[in-house]
Amino acid sequence: MKTLKRRDFLKMSAGTSAACAIAPAILPTGENLQEKTPAWVSPLAKGLVSPGGRTKVKVAKIYMGLPKPHWPKPSLDLQQEIKTYENYFRQMPEEFADVDFVVNILASKPEDVLKQADKIKDADGILAIHLTIWISDILNSVLSFKKPTVIFAAPYSGHEWTGYGQLMKEERGALVDCFLSSEVRDLARAIRPFRAIHHLREARILNLTTAPFEEYAAKVKEKFGTEIKRINLERVEKTYASINEAEARREAELWYEGAEKVVEPTREEVYRAARLALAFEKLIEEEQATALTIDCYGTMWDKTIKLPAYPCLGFSRLNSQGLGGICESDLRSALTHIIFQGLAGKPGFISDPTVDESRNCIILAHCLGTVNMDGPGKPGHSYKLRTVMEREEGVVPQVRMRKGEKVTQAILVGTEKLLYFTGQIVDTPVGLEDDRGCRTKIAVRVDGHLDKLWRNWSHGLHRVTCYGELSRELQMLARFKKLELINEAV
Repeated sequence: MKTLKRRDFLKMSAGTSAACAIAPAILPTGENLQEKTPAWVSPLAKGLVSPGGRTKVKVAKIYMGLPKPHWPKPSLDLQQEIKTYENYFRQMPEEFADVDFVVNILASKPEDVLKQADKIKDADGILAIHLTIWISDILNSVLSFKKPTVIFAAPYSGHEWTGYGQLMKEERGALVDCFLSSEVRDLARAIRPFRAIHHLREARILNLTTAPFEEYAAKVKEKFGTEIKRINLERVEKTYASINEAEARREAELWYEGAEKVVEPTREEVYRAARLALAFEKLIEEEQATALTIDCYGTMWDKTIKLPAYPCLGFSRLNSQGLGGICESDLRSALTHIIFQGLAGKPGFISDPTVDESRNCIILAHCLGTVNMDGPGKPGHSYKLRTVMEREEGVVPQVRMRKGEKVTQAILVGTEKLLYFTGQIVDTPVGLEDDRGCRTKIAVRVDGHLDKLWRNWSHGLHRVTCYGELSRELQMLARFKKLELINEAV
């Protein structure tokens, strides 16, 4: 699904007062604040469909069951059982909007699976739904394709679950994981790692830097299929110059009028940042890319190669669209961001953490905040327009995230290791009285042990935070892509 083009959006909003309107929604935590949605968010893709994805996720859905089984009961109607499951899928349209079930069959014997060989070979993964006892031979035919496979087995489906744990320890089960669950939403969770694998394979990351990264890019391409492409400053400057001034000023007004407060930046600074944001969108569209990252320290600290504006507003905008705007030419964070988009349909928040043991919290801070942390098309958070703290210039959205939200932090190290921890947001300090560190902050109470987290800390400063408790999804992805998964807080 492609990002809505500016000219199409302008046609939609022209002549209406809604172009700069804000759609408020009361925070569920009861705080005396409102969440706000910039008008440019609402027409974009919703749910888990990434605008950067070129094709749908391909999943082979195979119901495994025999007629007249002894378990769960001899009179089980297999067709009615399948209808019940199919209704569950229809009740979760957002979760499956980008999924093409290339196979959707009842398999009562191994041959039923093998007949679908051509379609299964092209699938990103297999969802095997266990219906009755005596399906071992059918499952063996599923495993013969050596595809990432998730077995969903509700209670009473059969006794084969007793061997699933051992199967996962064997070579033939290296790409198998299981949900033994009556929770139907776990059907959606089961395919999320397939989506992340698919997104990584189709992703293209644009990297504006003068530093070498080709060796790392080759390893990433080999492991995940992701392409990392260099762009230069001249290309960005030319694209910036090509942006229509009236469109850029209109974009600036969306940001300016949508802000809870504009603290330091002038309207002209917001205009330049908004114009660069539109240039980013044009670059993404021209290159059919998924994410853009820039060596901000290089381009903004060196006056001889300085960008025409700070990139932060543009990065936040891409993140809210379901794409990726990544700070500091951080390719590890860019890949982690794409992983989170696949697993949760939500953007990541890159941070420079600091620890407060007295409050049992890790504080995750960065000047760049993303308005739509719940994903594209969803109500956005309240924000202020601020300067970049370290330079006291430029424009960033200082975003107030949601207290009480469960979050997952992670970083991909090289192409073989994934570090993570989980926790809950207990504070969102964004006031002028809290002027140390970066602009957007969340204090997170860690699941596990804070002292172990900081003592175990390694591989640099940045971590990427996503809304939701995603440890199970990370475990499945790590298993399927042969990544060492390490919880830093245990």
